[in-house]
Amino acid sequence: MIRINENYLKLKASYLFSDIAKRVTAYTTANPDKPVIRLGIGDVTEPLSPTVLKAFHAGVDEMAARATFKGYGPEQGYAFLREAIATNDYAARGCPIAADEIFVSDGSKCDCGNIQEIFATEGLKLAIPDPVYPVYVDTNVMAGRTGTNLDGRYAGITYLDSTPANGYVPAIPSVATDRAFSIITGLATSTVTPGSTPPDASLTTPVMAACAKAAAGKSNNTRSAATDRLTCITTLLTENGV
Repeated sequence: MIRINENYLKLKASYLFSDIAKRVTAYTTANPDKPVIRLGIGDVTEPLSPTVLKAFHAGVDEMAARATFKGYGPEQGYAFLREAIATNDYAARGCPIAADEIFVSDGSKCDCGNIQEIFATEGLKLAIPDPVYPVYVDTNVMAGRTGTNLDGRYAGITYLDSTPANGYVPAIPSVATDRAFSIITGLATSTVTPGSTPPDASLTTPVMAACAKAAAGKSNNTRSAATDRLTCITTLLTENGV
């Protein structure tokens, strides 16, 4: 018999960005003469650059000719795009990332939910920064990895507070945690994803290297290619002011 996934019932009735939109609408309606600087939802504010616009037009022209028309693309992204990313975004900066290690998707929100299908739903101990992009929490709730919501927080999650006192950099959890990668995901993207942490918060290379070390294992000698790559990317992010 088909049954509903009752974990959806644990979700809060509201969604962060919907709440922000409602509050902004209410404020602008009541104060039409007041300018609003929007820092909640990471929407774009500027028009496309000439280079991007030119590429879009070229792509449309390709779709109009039988010789260059493209239907469904490869499941991991077009080879030419993956090669360009590997060459220009990584190799050019000294980071040895191969094209076959790059996955081009329709967005990080889908990936955050889909990748969790790999992992079990029971017995996992989660640690997630707070605040954080809502999908990190919600997808775990929908998958059944948490308890109910009590006073704004879900049972079964170790929340890593990001406050002015710690520079908005949540500490590595002191309790045993299975989903260490969730911590790295939250930390690494919270510096570049609007709505996660204040825009002036950033992680230093030592902090992110410590996260990679924690994810790789408890031993000081435990290291992997994934750790090396994450540390390399961490260095690039920090050096470029991210």
